[in-house]
Amino acid sequence: MANFTATNGSSASAGTQQALATTYGGAILGLNAPVTAPRRGKVYDLLIGTNGTPADNFVEWDISRVTTSSTATIITPQALDPADAAATTVTTVNSSAAGTVSIQNILYVGVNQRASYRWVAAPGSELVWPATSSNGFQLRARSGGYTGTATGDWMFQEQ
Repeated sequence: MANFTATNGSSASAGTQQALATTYGGAILGLNAPVTAPRRGKVYDLLIGTNGTPADNFVEWDISRVTTSSTATIITPQALDPADAAATTVTTVNSSAAGTVSIQNILYVGVNQRASYRWVAAPGSELVWPATSSNGFQLRARSGGYTGTATGDWMFQEQ
């Protein structure tokens, strides 16, 4: 079982961060089982925030279950242990269009724009995607007042 990290906000990422709107648009981060030889995975750590001009606005964050990947830039997640093999999970960042959402709000939290937020799963309570082709998760955000960009970083495990 290898552990990986992926972010939309570092020089290792690609694509253009999308501005937030009042409705969920594209996904900030996406994880999908590959079409061939899909593997089960677990999200166990999440760090979210904004990187725009500070103001007092809310941002609603959502992790939803998806059955297709988003229209986005594919990146290579970094192994937390360099001895591990490369991830097979299709990892996307900064999408302009979300994938097909099958279940919304697997994880949902509202955060003030000035704050960052970290979620760490209790052991046995990780967010699990099945070893089914193209199934996975997407991290999305929306705001009624903030129209800048947002950052996300999550750690996940392939099994």
